[in-house]
Amino acid sequence: MDIKDVPDWILSLEKDEVEFIRKFVLNSGSLKHIAKNYNVSYPTVRTRLDRLIQKIELNERNDKEEFISFVKHLAIEERVSLEDAKLIIEKYKNEMEEK
Repeated sequence: MDIKDVPDWILSLEKDEVEFIRKFVLNSGSLKHIAKNYNVSYPTVRTRLDRLIQKIELNERNDKEEFISFVKHLAIEERVSLEDAKLIIEKYKNEMEEK
């Protein structure tokens, strides 16, 4: 898959979140198995999954904003680094919340 084909919501994830998704898939979606793998309780894993779901949903809503979409595409095209794009988007979100 080419980087241009990677959905924006995946690009917004941190490495540990991608690893969590990988373990989730490899464990057939069993939160009980993932809890055992991470050596934490089931509610802890459930909370982490819920936060990840919220982040993905928020990212999909943000993709509808033209400026955020523009910055993400600059990162995909490697015209700005992914880290710089994240900083720009975070600053933009903070400014929008203050209005």
